[in-house]
Amino acid sequence: MVKNPYHRGVPRPREFDEDCVVAAIRQVFWDKGYAATSVDDLMRASGLGKGSLYGAFGDKHNLFLRVLREYNDANDRMLHERLASVPRGIDLVREFVRGPSCDSESARRGCLLANTTAELAASMPDVAAEARRSYDATAKVLTEAVERAQREGDVDPDADPGQIAHAVLAAQLGVVALGRTGMGVDALSAVAESALGRLL
Repeated sequence: MVKNPYHRGVPRPREFDEDCVVAAIRQVFWDKGYAATSVDDLMRASGLGKGSLYGAFGDKHNLFLRVLREYNDANDRMLHERLASVPRGIDLVREFVRGPSCDSESARRGCLLANTTAELAASMPDVAAEARRSYDATAKVLTEAVERAQREGDVDPDADPGQIAHAVLAAQLGVVALGRTGMGVDALSAVAESALGRLL
């Protein structure tokens, strides 16, 4: 007789890589949006049955919030790392606004957070709260970059760094939105450069 080492009520160890599953599911939500993503889509992407998927991550809504938070946290870490590594603070500001115009495929796909905010923020308060949390964190890093640029002589020292940071964020989101419409990379780049010229 084979003895089962797991007693009733004690969860079995998971037999899948949780990070890989979340990454695969993120791609589906990013490509299709929240409403158009079905449970079957999530099962195919993850390779998990419905019971395993929901047992590990909760329902579709909770799973989506996890994906969104991890995406936002990764972007926040990346911005902090870039600010620490760029030669001058102004470089991060310029990279941030120019980023959505780098290539046509990325431009059409957009930003998961921006896409989500447009789709869900008005109807899902927890999604709106997560978007505010992430945008506040982004504005904070941009403010630090502008303050550094002021010390380095690249931005007017009398300007309000917080206001510039929020204007930079708004400009970048505008470039993201235009990219989602299919605007060409050259046109998007021109928009980004125009915005930077006026803001800085």
